[in-house]
Amino acid sequence: MWPEVRVLHLRRALAVALLFATVSFSCLVLLRDVESYHFFNSYPLSSFPSIFPSAYTDPVATKNEHPLEKILSDAAMKDKTVILTTLNEAWAAPNSVADLFLESFRIGDGTRRLLNHLVIIALDQKAFARCLAIHSHCFSLVSEEVDFHKEAYFMTPAYLKMMWRRIDFLRSVLEMGYNFVFTDVDVMWFRDPFPRFHRDADFQVACDHFTGIFDDVQNRPNGGFNFVKSNNRSIEFYKFWYSSRTTYPGYHDQDVLNFIKVHPFISDIGLNMKFLDTANFGGLCEPSRDLNQVCTMHANCCIGMENKLYDLRIMLQDWKHYLSLPPSLKRLSVVSWRVPQKCSIDAIFRLNGTPKKSVQG
Repeated sequence: MWPEVRVLHLRRALAVALLFATVSFSCLVLLRDVESYHFFNSYPLSSFPSIFPSAYTDPVATKNEHPLEKILSDAAMKDKTVILTTLNEAWAAPNSVADLFLESFRIGDGTRRLLNHLVIIALDQKAFARCLAIHSHCFSLVSEEVDFHKEAYFMTPAYLKMMWRRIDFLRSVLEMGYNFVFTDVDVMWFRDPFPRFHRDADFQVACDHFTGIFDDVQNRPNGGFNFVKSNNRSIEFYKFWYSSRTTYPGYHDQDVLNFIKVHPFISDIGLNMKFLDTANFGGLCEPSRDLNQVCTMHANCCIGMENKLYDLRIMLQDWKHYLSLPPSLKRLSVVSWRVPQKCSIDAIFRLNGTPKKSVQG
């Protein structure tokens, strides 16, 4: 019997010891949690670096995950057409131009689906990170030679470099076999523009002023919105356009386009160039008065970010008001744009013949 009693006492002793150890461990865990609570209340989490950095600051997030060909292919329509825009940090900031640009697609007539075909070309790292946060097709075109992240004031060296780099990039897109609609990010998209494009044109461009004739070289083109088909003629044209920057030093791409549109080289290569009616593709230089016809509106003829944002927000408000009208009132064209406002002085100067070099496109 004695061995059995000893075994029983031993089991009881082990059970008590296990219970004591369990209670002691629980108390230690509780004490640690209390101390941690006081520690983190004294030093908030924001004081410590995140293990997972924000995409807006993470250097890895500023590198392309896929090559340009893959990004264009994913975004392209069946006929290999893409919509392209360029973006830098100043225009990419929250509640800035980029947000208004995307909003116009969402509230436009038949334009939301076109976001699937939009590729945003980021010119600096923060613009690329912001693009990744708000859109599905982004490509980083960051340059080590020049810093594009700040607002590039009109006609400064940084502005000119940015504009000419854009032209050279668009040429490369054509060489890859893609048609494109290029749009400045301050162009609001209110209707699907494709039904309004000329089917036979190689290169068609919006205007600051439209004479009423689609092939009249007296039209004043605006490089901030154009539709280009990929073929040998358009590729040679973009090469010529880019090379002409050395012929006209100190001018931006739009001014040079206005110079070379009458050059014999254009007819020699057989380029079919058309100019788009401001009734459909308007801007602050020459607003499209009938909201039943408008496809896009450009905040051109405007200097300064704040002025541009002010008028763009009013433009979106006017469109929303138009959409709220019953069909009968829409047909009567009782609503028109209330812009330009902040940009109105610049628009008047432009229409009165002030040289283009002094006004932002």
